[in-house]
Amino acid sequence: MRISDVLRAKGDKVVTVPPETHVARLLAVLAENRIGAVVVSREGSTVEGIVSERDIVRALAARGSAVLAEPVTAILTAEVHTIAPDAQLDEVERMMTERRFRHVPVVVDGSLRGIVSIGDVVKKRIDELETERSELTGYITGERR
Repeated sequence: MRISDVLRAKGDKVVTVPPETHVARLLAVLAENRIGAVVVSREGSTVEGIVSERDIVRALAARGSAVLAEPVTAILTAEVHTIAPDAQLDEVERMMTERRFRHVPVVVDGSLRGIVSIGDVVKKRIDELETERSELTGYITGERR
């Protein structure tokens, strides 16, 4: 199972914001799109950083509500780990678990092609397990499909 399989199922839409976006606006973007992270990108095709709900909470705890008027560059994660579409699903699971992040941009030759969340990965694994269970049940009961 590859990341390209996940993107094929969920789509390749990525919500981005430019670096000068204020954190208050970022909160609105997260809420409007019902997502947990956005890629920071000046033109929408490169990855300059990523900002998650966790980054916002940490900044609010450290600096208070004044952070809402700051640009996202004040709170973003600049060292973004990315993956290629041909990456194996278990490789991404391992990376997300070891490095403790929940969103990974998919990049090809420096160009943003999608984003995968831990929820996307878990959903794909559950689908895979349900298919396997169904096939095994059919094999055991003699009802091959």
